[in-house]
Amino acid sequence: MADPKGFLKVTERELPARRPVPVRILDWKEVYEPGDKAVLTRQAGRCMDCGVPFCHQGCPLGNLIPEWNDLTWKGEDRSAIDRLHATNNFPEFTGRLCPAPCESACVLGINQPAVTIKQIEVSIIDEAVSNGWVEPKPPTRLTGKTVAVVGSGPAGLAAAQQLTRAGHTVAVYERDDRIGGLLRYGIPDFKMEKKHLEMRLRQMRDEGTRFRAGVTIGEDIAWDELRQRYDAVVVATGATVPRDLSIPGRDLAGVHYAMEYLVEQNRAGAGDDVPNQITAEGKHVIVIGGGDTGADCIGTAHRHGALSVTNLAIGTKPSETRPEHQPWPTDPTVFEVSSAHEEGGERRFLASTVEFLGNEAGEVRALRVAETEYLPDGRRVPKSGTEHEIPADLVLIAMGFTGPERDRLEDQLSTQFTSRGAIERDDRYETADPGVFVAGDAGRGQSLIVWAIAEGRAAAAKVDEYLMGETFLPAPVQPTDVGMHV
Repeated sequence: MADPKGFLKVTERELPARRPVPVRILDWKEVYEPGDKAVLTRQAGRCMDCGVPFCHQGCPLGNLIPEWNDLTWKGEDRSAIDRLHATNNFPEFTGRLCPAPCESACVLGINQPAVTIKQIEVSIIDEAVSNGWVEPKPPTRLTGKTVAVVGSGPAGLAAAQQLTRAGHTVAVYERDDRIGGLLRYGIPDFKMEKKHLEMRLRQMRDEGTRFRAGVTIGEDIAWDELRQRYDAVVVATGATVPRDLSIPGRDLAGVHYAMEYLVEQNRAGAGDDVPNQITAEGKHVIVIGGGDTGADCIGTAHRHGALSVTNLAIGTKPSETRPEHQPWPTDPTVFEVSSAHEEGGERRFLASTVEFLGNEAGEVRALRVAETEYLPDGRRVPKSGTEHEIPADLVLIAMGFTGPERDRLEDQLSTQFTSRGAIERDDRYETADPGVFVAGDAGRGQSLIVWAIAEGRAAAAKVDEYLMGETFLPAPVQPTDVGMHV
């Protein structure tokens, strides 16, 4: 454990300050100021001798949180990164993007603010990178087995790195022009600058992982042909089909899915020429959906120079404290203020969009919105007589995702899908096609980055066992262990 009396001496959470709003909305750099090492040490010292560290249960990766907290408090930074990497391939991603269910499960959180686990995690990896401790770990021998990983998001990259280190020859296929999937084109730079992704990709290349960008499996190479070429295939394509809002006016110009908007900005940020880029500059922007993707759109709109930003959520405003029906150590639904919300705009709850209204040119000009009414059967409907208009020049639909794209998988393999739209698989992550495995959101449904990495690691262990008859790779989670975190 860390300081035996740390949680008694330091009772408050201390986090790095965010850069001033008027400054940070002028650029795309990450929002946080550099952390103070002394503050970090104090916070790590708050990790108590709790007997049963429920943070392990809260983390899908099973991170050894008390151990690296203790090492951080002692100043043993090299040992801390080794302990962190033992369970997490990419702490630079989770430390910036994960909503930290581990902190919801922290025992100290019963009657004090939880340990700043996420901040300690990201500080460990950043310190390791600055000191050159993130080094390639190529396999000591090759097995002669080949694996294709389709999709280069967090699940695909985690599976690929584990399988490469096990000695298999791994090729990662990505349909976009650059490797990274959601990490590359779905996450704004102000949440995670792409230098962190590039650092990890360099390590993976040096270990022997091969990357094939700009290749669409199902078109450039058929799924069944890919299966014939490789000894095993891992499908890690994510849940990329957006949930639509099929109401009158949906086809008006200026109404877009959130990912259309975010992808174009990430391409522009990478230096690409993006003709007719969707921009919020000088526009009244409405974001429909109250999750992380919606918040990413809000922050992007602020940086574009939007005239106004309004965020609509169909449900009630969450409680600011843990609800009674979500007791510790569960991950509660609470009202959160992200960095994007802090930057401005209006948030409206119990808002049901009834219709997109257009002008004579076929462009959206407003939304007709009504108050949400909850029916006895649980359905949410617009309440009659409460309709009103909100001006809108740009509308972004950020209502989540329904599952992976399925057409070519169904046509070219024996792939089956669950009632929720995910790819059907067994407890070994294997589909109806022998040797074809599924990891991440493609098999789990829309979820968290930490679940994607955990599933990539777990699926890699099953693939290794399938190829070799046994495995020494760790398997942190099974797909049926815990319900979805959305």
